[in-house]
Amino acid sequence: MSDDKSNKPGTPKDTHYAKLRRAHRDQKAGGAPAFRPRQPVPPGDGPVDGLVRLYGLHTVRAALDNPRRKIRKMLVTRNAAERLSIGDLAALPFKAELVEPKDIDRITGSDAVHQGVLIEAEPLKPKRLDALGDTRLVLVLDQVTDPHNVGAILRSAVAFGAGALITTARHSPQESGVLAKSASGALEHIDQIEVKNLADALGQLHEAGFQTIGLDSEGPAELEKTFGGEKIALVLGAEGKGLRQKTRETVTALARLDMPGAIHSLNVSNAAAVSLYAARKFLEKVNSE
Repeated sequence: MSDDKSNKPGTPKDTHYAKLRRAHRDQKAGGAPAFRPRQPVPPGDGPVDGLVRLYGLHTVRAALDNPRRKIRKMLVTRNAAERLSIGDLAALPFKAELVEPKDIDRITGSDAVHQGVLIEAEPLKPKRLDALGDTRLVLVLDQVTDPHNVGAILRSAVAFGAGALITTARHSPQESGVLAKSASGALEHIDQIEVKNLADALGQLHEAGFQTIGLDSEGPAELEKTFGGEKIALVLGAEGKGLRQKTRETVTALARLDMPGAIHSLNVSNAAAVSLYAARKFLEKVNSE
C-alpha cells in the first residue's frame, strides 16, 4: 500500500485532476457551455380604473390587515400564499389567482422584487390637515418626489411613532408599487395628509401648537438644541434643492444635524430617521417630567 496521501479523494491533487478531466470533456464537446444571462422583462401596462398595484410580502400583508384598504384582485404563487398564511384563495373577499413568478414578472417587470405576490387595490384617500388628531409628532415633506425616498421615510415615520406624513398635492409621488415596497408595509399604518399650500399648512400647525423645524445642513443650531414645546413637526426638503425659500421663512426654526465626519449631509430618508429618533427622545423626556 502506498504512503502517498496526495492521491486520496478530496486532496488538492485530486481536485486538480478533476478540473483537468472536466476541461478535457468540455474541449471534446466543443467547449464549456456559454453563459446566457436572463433576459430582463419590462413592466407591462399599468392598472386600469385608477387602481394601484402593490407587491411584496410585507406590503401585501399590511394591506390585507388594513380594513381601509379595498383590494380588487390578487396574483400569488403557492410559496407566497403559504408565507402569507393564505390557505384557501376562494375564501378571500376578492378575486385571487394562483400563478407562477413569471406571470407577475410580466406585470411588474423582472426588476421588481415582488416575492411572488401582487394585488390591485384602490389607493388610500389622503386626509385633510384638520383631521390631524392629537398626535405630537408629524413629518412634513417639501416637494420630496423620489418614491424610494418617500417610502423609506414612511417606514421611519411609523417606526418612530409619527402620527402623520404631510405632503403637497403637487410635486409629491403618488401611491405606487415602488413607494409601497420601499415603505415595507408602513403605507397602511400612518395618516397621509395632502395640502395645496405648504406655507399655509405650516401656519395651521403653528396654530395647533406645533413647533415646526426645518432641516438644513447650514442651519444655525443643532437639532437637539432647537426642540421646545410638546408638539414637533419636522420639515424636510428635496434632495439637492433642500427647503424652498418660502418654507425656510415660515418654519419656527432652521436646524442642522451635527455630523462631525467628513460628510456633512445625509440622504433625505436617512436625515428623516435620525431627526425622528431625536424628536421622539425629546418628547418622551418632556412627557415624563
